[in-house]
Amino acid sequence: MSDSSQSEGQTFEQCLRAAGEGDAAAQFALARMYQTGRGVLRDEEQAAVWFRRAAEQGHGEARFILGLMYRKGRGVAHSDEEAVKWYRVAAEGGHVRAQCLLGVMYRRGLRVPRDDEQAAEWYRRAAEQGHSGAQFILGWLCENGLGVPWDDEEAVKWYRRAAEQGYASAQFNLGWMYENGRGVDRDEEQAAEWYRRAARQDHVGARFNLSTIYRKNL
Repeated sequence: MSDSSQSEGQTFEQCLRAAGEGDAAAQFALARMYQTGRGVLRDEEQAAVWFRRAAEQGHGEARFILGLMYRKGRGVAHSDEEAVKWYRVAAEGGHVRAQCLLGVMYRRGLRVPRDDEQAAEWYRRAAEQGHSGAQFILGWLCENGLGVPWDDEEAVKWYRRAAEQGYASAQFNLGWMYENGRGVDRDEEQAAEWYRRAARQDHVGARFNLSTIYRKNL
């Protein structure tokens, strides 16, 4: 079995055998079975055991889920310290949701000291992997000089990447940057285009700003 999806398609007995032989994907699939009660009685303690075994072999999703289990005290004793440890291990291994979560935690001071520089670093790692939410927040941090040097051009770059993926708030912010000439030459046509895209997704601010541009040009 070469990946999680293949292992999850196996029976409990097949997964148990492969997991016992050290197959990390099978260990993860077995943990999910115990966690959800699929093919076996639901047992969160056993789920945690197998998530840990997969995590210790470098399985990114297992590391992330183990962190969640420690945060919630599900199948293991609640421990913020262990939760953060596993989030960090997953994030350092390239797990994009763990990177975003660490960004949120450092930005808000949740279970770790508040640190905008650390927040920006983790958002950047997720943004570089194409995560639109992280791209948007990194753009906002650049626009406001929080955890990174103030840089409107860098803000526009990240807003644009998120906006092109359809992220409505990034489309709105990119429109605002064009309307006000921040990080780009002032361009009301471009502003209106990005507001229009956000408005199609029911972004209230975009609808208002777009109507303002229309009224000015009547």
